[in-house]
Amino acid sequence: MRNLVSILDGNTFLVSDHRGDIEPSHDFPTGLFSFDTRFLSKWILTLDGQRLHALSTDDGESYRTKFFLAPGEPTHYLDAKASVIRSRAIVGSFQEELTVLNHTGTEVEFTVRIDVEADFADLFEIKDSRRKRGTTTITASDDELRLSYRREAFHRETTVTTTAPAQVDADGLTFRIRIASNSRWTTRLHVSSVVYGARGEDIRATLPYGGSRSADAIRAEQQELIDRAPKLGCDCEPLAGAYRRSLNDLAALRYESIALGVRLIAAGLPWFMTLFGRDSIITSLQVLPFLPELVPPTILMLAGLQGQRVDDFRDEEPGKILHELRYGETAGFEEQPHSPYYGSADSTPLFVILVDEYERWTGDDALVRRLEPQVRAALRWIDTYGDLLGTGYLWYQTRNPETGLQNQCWKDSWDAISYADGRMPGFPRATCELQGYAYDAKIRAARLARTFWNDPAYADRLEREAADLKRRFDRDFWIADRGYYALALDADGRQVDALTSNIGHLLWSGIVDESRAGKVVEQLLGPRLFSGWGVRTLAADEGRYNPIGYHVGTVWPFDNSIIAWGLWRYGYRKEAGLICDTMLAASRYFDGRLPEAFAGYARDLTDYPVEYPTACSPQAWSTGTPLLLLRVMLGLDPQGEHLIIDPAVPPGMGRVELLNIPGRWGMVDALGRSHESADQPQGD
Repeated sequence: MRNLVSILDGNTFLVSDHRGDIEPSHDFPTGLFSFDTRFLSKWILTLDGQRLHALSTDDGESYRTKFFLAPGEPTHYLDAKASVIRSRAIVGSFQEELTVLNHTGTEVEFTVRIDVEADFADLFEIKDSRRKRGTTTITASDDELRLSYRREAFHRETTVTTTAPAQVDADGLTFRIRIASNSRWTTRLHVSSVVYGARGEDIRATLPYGGSRSADAIRAEQQELIDRAPKLGCDCEPLAGAYRRSLNDLAALRYESIALGVRLIAAGLPWFMTLFGRDSIITSLQVLPFLPELVPPTILMLAGLQGQRVDDFRDEEPGKILHELRYGETAGFEEQPHSPYYGSADSTPLFVILVDEYERWTGDDALVRRLEPQVRAALRWIDTYGDLLGTGYLWYQTRNPETGLQNQCWKDSWDAISYADGRMPGFPRATCELQGYAYDAKIRAARLARTFWNDPAYADRLEREAADLKRRFDRDFWIADRGYYALALDADGRQVDALTSNIGHLLWSGIVDESRAGKVVEQLLGPRLFSGWGVRTLAADEGRYNPIGYHVGTVWPFDNSIIAWGLWRYGYRKEAGLICDTMLAASRYFDGRLPEAFAGYARDLTDYPVEYPTACSPQAWSTGTPLLLLRVMLGLDPQGEHLIIDPAVPPGMGRVELLNIPGRWGMVDALGRSHESADQPQGD
């Protein structure tokens, strides 16, 4: 997306090229989108019939940007007689101020044209190039262009208006203008998108932030969130820059759910601007020590939509936590199962983990007591529907082979789970990190049962089950002659023996036997997995390795943040610091914004991390990565009524201090210094 420019406000966003133009695309989601529908698929500016060329782009804020353009070929810029400025913003709707400047000493006539199309494509239709089944009508009048799409009760509409006189036709707007010498002409274009409900109203209009807002209001709202976060003081500019960028992106990714009207964090631009179980939970874990108030809406939304029945189409089962919630046409007409879809095996144990971690940081025992039925239901799912083969492990296999996900772990692309030689196992599959999550969920739920639910017998049972799982896991997943845990078990109980980053999640969960931890760490930081820019998803000598394969060789920042957390948990502070250091070094090449993933090439092959071509950016759990890395470096860990500080600051990082950490302890400070410093970290 390096040559694309995006702006967003919640899950309304616009993606254009570097000139500000939108061209029809069925390969990548360029256009204006809101709630999974594309409301503009073409928005092309010409001056006297010529396309414009970019001089510069100012994209300093998430919700607005400015393009400086000139007509003619780049070699003619020195002789340009005119230039154009496009200033645009997402402020609920899409607004663009268009300015044409005449740089000559005489009056000049220009023809300004905006070509407009709206295909009302669902995001899934862009990926799969499906033909629309509804009807689009276009109405052009003197002052507006209205494009409307209907398919039974599904109704979406785009309206374009302007402040200057225009000739409006079915394909766009034309302005015939005269500009005096060394003067300018300006018009303001307003594009409104309407998501009609059953009563003929925009269903977003009743939401507190659903209508059009001013740029000042958006800026103030985002700044309010940023001001509530702890203040970072450090000597490392990559860390400071990544922290600032993360807070800005978290503020921008918040959107309002139509279902409950609560503010959630969208998973990632452009493909995932909605609630995801796994992504939302992990992002919540990352941001919890910094902005704990962002977490309860996610917990409550996931609890409220917890599975209640067996529904093969949606992969729904009682107690299961959703994977993805969509609002588009294909979900509404059940051409896709995302209304919501429950096809992930990890979101359910991760939900239990988040509930416990939230209480540890905030002391909000009321929420823990309120969610006792949902947590118990999630644990029952792990032991029943999740254990497909009755072996005591967590397995997955979709109930919906036509439109459901094959892989239902975090590496959910079709080729992500393989043997070392590249063959893929059949179904069901039990990946290793799922067992770690289940182990951790039971350990944490035992604490909740004993401390808040007054059920010590249930707590004892959960701890016995967790201990048994840990013992069996070590027996069945450990590959003794290779020194690492298998990626998965296949349906026959055989080890799926590829070496992957998943073993780092095992350290985070605590399921790794202490006697094995050193070997696991050696593998994670050995040349097969560690690229120098981070831990690869798949080792470089495995059969399916591809440094630019989505889950088979790329480096994922969120994955590395979990690995760093696991290394820290097992006492490998230096190694955890190395992961933090390399991730922050990589962030410099992405302007402080870590993308969804980048290529897994070895660092000695490149002077910079190579982009993955279709990575989401910003993406929520990549945005949360610098925050979790900072937590690891400072060694922040809640224990009872105290905040433990046990740092893993990499050598050379210098001063790192975090002021005003919110939580059950009041506002406390944490200070970490480089390993060369004789001073000891302090904290309350």
